[in-house]
Amino acid sequence: MSQIRHALTVKREDDFAKWYQEVIAAADLAEESGVRGCMVIKPWGYGIWERIQRLMDDRIKAAGVQNCYFPLFIPLANFTREAEHVEGFAKEMAVVTHHRLIADGKGGLIPDPEAKLEEPLVVRPTSETIIGDAMARWVQSWRDLPLLTNQWANVVRWEMRTRMFLRTSEFLWQEGHTAHETREDALAETHRALEMYRACAEDDLALPVIAGEKPENERFPGAVETWSIEAMMQDGKALQAGTSHYLGTNFAHASGIQYQDREGSQQYCHTTSWGTSTRLIGGVIMTHGDDDGLRVPPAIAPHQIVIIPMLREAPEDAELIAYCEQVRAALARQTALGERVRVLLDTKPGKAAAKRWDWVRKGAPLIIEVGPRDMAEGKLAVLRRDQLWNEASGKPAFTYPAHSAFIAEAGVLLETIQRALFEEARARRDANITRGVTAWQVVVDHFENGGKYPGWVEAEWAKPTGAALEAVVEKLKAAKLTIRNVPIDAAPASGTCIFTGEPASERILIARAY
Repeated sequence: MSQIRHALTVKREDDFAKWYQEVIAAADLAEESGVRGCMVIKPWGYGIWERIQRLMDDRIKAAGVQNCYFPLFIPLANFTREAEHVEGFAKEMAVVTHHRLIADGKGGLIPDPEAKLEEPLVVRPTSETIIGDAMARWVQSWRDLPLLTNQWANVVRWEMRTRMFLRTSEFLWQEGHTAHETREDALAETHRALEMYRACAEDDLALPVIAGEKPENERFPGAVETWSIEAMMQDGKALQAGTSHYLGTNFAHASGIQYQDREGSQQYCHTTSWGTSTRLIGGVIMTHGDDDGLRVPPAIAPHQIVIIPMLREAPEDAELIAYCEQVRAALARQTALGERVRVLLDTKPGKAAAKRWDWVRKGAPLIIEVGPRDMAEGKLAVLRRDQLWNEASGKPAFTYPAHSAFIAEAGVLLETIQRALFEEARARRDANITRGVTAWQVVVDHFENGGKYPGWVEAEWAKPTGAALEAVVEKLKAAKLTIRNVPIDAAPASGTCIFTGEPASERILIARAY
């Protein structure tokens, strides 16, 4: 079978945006809902999210953070306490103003003018303000600190331009919110969350990221410091994959989060917030997908191995299914990446080849086909999704191990695939970061003339503020570029600022971004 027959209709190099949308459809991840900017996440897509959620939730709880849940509706008054915060979200807020509908006399429904709410309710865009209210009640003494909370929830931000998983009006996420006695404790939590995100992205999603601090103009509204992990997609654009914020005492003052210290005086808490969302799935698609669909890292694959019996609608099918079930059960007793192997026996009606390509497009890490001859010989036809094609023959790169040997090595093979996907993505990222750029015009020329996918640029700057920073932001906007972050592990600055010509203080990454 040729690659052309089973490839997607759009290749990455031809139209990356259309390719992305086709992968979502072909992999059966999600679909439009009929409400602008809102999507239906289908079982395979939601299964990937559940895996991300499970692995991250384990990390969150291991740090002593406890899950809770806060209301979807937030009184508008909560947002007016923190001017910078509300300004950052005002244009994205969805607001509820009525609590009842009535017939309009024309066969439709309209808000009942008599049912107008005394105070409008904002549909949760983020929860700092409502969680701040709770923290003000829950924290009385230094003995109540640190207060470490997290919630898994949905949020609504009324986006103008939407794209499934990457930027939707409603999306799923987790948001951690913590309160501490001191700045040092809160900063330690901010950095712990950032490192947790880095580890989750790289170890679980096989997504290489660069952790660092956001510049002043990219901070979360109301934050003192914002830190992020940034991932490079195959088109060279950056994706912010997680953020962690040190909020100082700004939100504590707004919400009255105070405690009695060890000397009996009243102090304001230092707070943090940190979050990731379903845009991580978009990152997985754009990092690991190929021209045949999605490739899912084994750690987050709902099914790591899919077994497809070659059924013929004949009496002997029962024996073949029983044999495949034995293989499935034996594989399910193996371990990979610290967990039991997740195996699906696909006995749905249909031809084996058609089902195989469905699972190829979905990105199942290992696909096994078993026919009567394989059963008789005690062998399996195994296809690695990350090494799909035999380049010499142009056919799928099946191997045919004895089933006992494959079962024994399945866990190691899954770990090998996980590692291979990460190394492939990291090598591609590192090859597409241009370093040693010493002038702003060189940056502009790079992105204008660097081809379709110019990657990122590392440069040095003097960390300007005020009017000087505003001038930098205008330059970046004109070039449709952003400063992603100041990498934690970057080499010390040694030159001059590409914007001001003054001695540089740090290195920054500049990129086009989602």
